[in-house]
Amino acid sequence: MSVAAHGLLVLDTSVLVHLVRHDGTGQAIDSDLGLSARHERPFYCVVTEGEIRALATGWAWGAAKLSKLDDLLLELVPVDIGSRDVIDSYSALYSAATKLGRPRGENDLWIAAAAMATGADLVTCDTDFDWMHPDWLVVHYFAEVR
Repeated sequence: MSVAAHGLLVLDTSVLVHLVRHDGTGQAIDSDLGLSARHERPFYCVVTEGEIRALATGWAWGAAKLSKLDDLLLELVPVDIGSRDVIDSYSALYSAATKLGRPRGENDLWIAAAAMATGADLVTCDTDFDWMHPDWLVVHYFAEVR
């Protein structure tokens, strides 16, 4: 997959996990997105920070990995879910999910709403966003490198 070198991106929790681990998937994402060379710093939804910190606790990440996470988050731009644009985007996605009979993963809806509100593409390693219409949100999927 090739993502444009320029343009706004929101990084999903799954992407941040791989970037912190610096595993094959994280290296592929970093390389393909050119994260260090991008003019526009990628975004992350504040909900993503809650998710990844909860995962880090559950996975018993040590001090070194938590420090990598902190450093990574400092390189990114947080999107607050309290803004009117994010709230309106969340409402639209929630309504669409209900009408389509889709499960409403609340955190995923907030993350997608952050991307919609900022006009950014969403980058993920999971299929939680596949049901969303491309008119609402452009999703770039990275398969895990084994």
